[in-house]
Amino acid sequence: MGFFAEVYKTVRTIPRGKVLSYGEVAARCGSPRASRQVGWALHSNPEPGVIPCHRVVFSDGSVSPGFAFGGPGVQRALLESEGVVFGADGRIDMKKYRWEGE
Repeated sequence: MGFFAEVYKTVRTIPRGKVLSYGEVAARCGSPRASRQVGWALHSNPEPGVIPCHRVVFSDGSVSPGFAFGGPGVQRALLESEGVVFGADGRIDMKKYRWEGE
């Protein structure tokens, strides 16, 4: 299986209301230094709406300004519709919303 396929497989497992960072997705795919490649894979998402790329955020809890499927406002709205709450600084509390499952 190629790296992009591993990324999509991993991201599909993130449940509603939870997030992972790009680096965490990369690490779960066996390439902990490949966070930029995770971003590229998600930007090329072949199944938007099926592969929940909106659940991948920066390690500081901020959303991507380059979210490919409508911009950061859409990413934030999708996360909020799943119960994710953003702080006054526009970031997600990663301790609260990080998905710890495998």
